Amino acid sequence: MSNLTISKERREYLKQLKKKKVLVLITQIFVLIGFLFLWEILANNGIVDSFITSKPSRIFETFMNLQQNDLIKHIEVTVYETVIGFFFGTLLGIFIAILLWWFDFLSKVTEPYLVVLNSLPKVALRANYNYMGRCRNISYNSYGCSNIINSNNIRKFKWICKY
Repeated sequence: MSNLTISKERREYLKQLKKKKVLVLITQIFVLIGFLFLWEILANNGIVDSFITSKPSRIFETFMNLQQNDLIKHIEVTVYETVIGFFFGTLLGIFIAILLWWFDFLSKVTEPYLVVLNSLPKVALRANYNYMGRCRNISYNSYGCSNIINSNNIRKFKWICKY
């Protein structure tokens, strides 16, 4: 391998490629630093609500105090629950798929329901009393807390029919 010689043009081409990669990386870093700097300035001057979007200095401070705030424990619990939920959801999905594959009648009966469930946005499947979004101080059938049954008074029944 060491006996192979690279032409001068090839060496120049590789050098240009390397320069371009370094230039792209440096530009990406400057864009990130500029974004964080602008975000910090806008948050400090009250142009951006730092209660909602926080600010980089506060995020960095929280990150540096992870052990003190028990955040590591909460991250571990969240990751554990996510992995366990994914594992059991996958097992349940495989079991249901095997049942549907094995029993043709069951497959034909459940097909339209599965098609509808698959086409729904996954956010519409969350629990009814999970007060998120704009409905915190309003009734739970307002826009913002949606589920299959209660999506803004079912937005005029037309969404079920094709025509």
